[in-house]
Amino acid sequence: MSLPLVIVNPASADGATRENWPKIASDLRTHFGAFTVSFTEAVGHACELAAEAAKQGTQLIIACGGDGTISEVANGIIEAKEDVELGILPGGTGSDFRRTLKMPTNIAAAARALRDGRPRKIDVGRVTFVNDRGERETRFFINVASFGMSTSVLDRAASGEARKWIPAFAPRKLTSKLSYAAATVQTTLSSSPIEVNIQLDEHPERRLRVAEFCVANARYYGGGMKIAPDAKFDDGFFDIVTIGDASSFRILANAPRLYFGAHLRMNEVTHALAKQVVARAVKKDDMVRVELDGEVVGRLPATFEVVPRALRVRCP
Repeated sequence: MSLPLVIVNPASADGATRENWPKIASDLRTHFGAFTVSFTEAVGHACELAAEAAKQGTQLIIACGGDGTISEVANGIIEAKEDVELGILPGGTGSDFRRTLKMPTNIAAAARALRDGRPRKIDVGRVTFVNDRGERETRFFINVASFGMSTSVLDRAASGEARKWIPAFAPRKLTSKLSYAAATVQTTLSSSPIEVNIQLDEHPERRLRVAEFCVANARYYGGGMKIAPDAKFDDGFFDIVTIGDASSFRILANAPRLYFGAHLRMNEVTHALAKQVVARAVKKDDMVRVELDGEVVGRLPATFEVVPRALRVRCP
């Protein structure tokens, strides 16, 4: 039997994973055991590494990085169509999927959880969308997909635009989180609701005006926001959470509710369960971008479908 493979994104956590890898590797060997390792070199590389390892017979592939790295590794495993288990070693800034999984943030504790954990089959989301080349593309997500304010927040955070608001003396480990928070505030103050046509399962299509639309397989996104507090990633359903046409002040004033999962009681927020979501912009020329597991991948129109129990994940 081949050794487990750890796929490491050294750029995750604003480069802290690269610096901390010797200590991470030491803790992993001590509390988990022997393993092999591969380092990613570019966006999409983790998916390629995972698919290749799965086809070569690796039984456990561990993603060390943020939600984007975990998602890429999951995509590689799913695309390889092999019975391979996914493990999580937290190393990113957001670590939202880890929260639903209840994986410890401490590396030694996470290594022991990987050693002693048990596999659990979870649902995944399959999304067909229009990519930046104008072509139809299909990908999988394991955490949350969304469109609306979230894509603008991700763009601002990735561009570094929000970093100018971060004090120069701020610890580097906090810079990414503060940058994301600043991007969220800037986006909330400057964005406008979008108009989309939404169809859930076989229900009639509805025209909605929304600030944010989330298709959740798990509970958290956006660096700890409990967007879908009741989501279960093995029930065969998405949790659909819609934030309607609320003012910027209303959204910011109620931001704490998002972190505690208390926002579903707001009049502007709706929640539903569905196995399939079809979404398109009301106006064909409107560019409504879509993110999957924290990565902006393309735009509407898009179809989101649940694939029940399609991935084995090692859980604490």
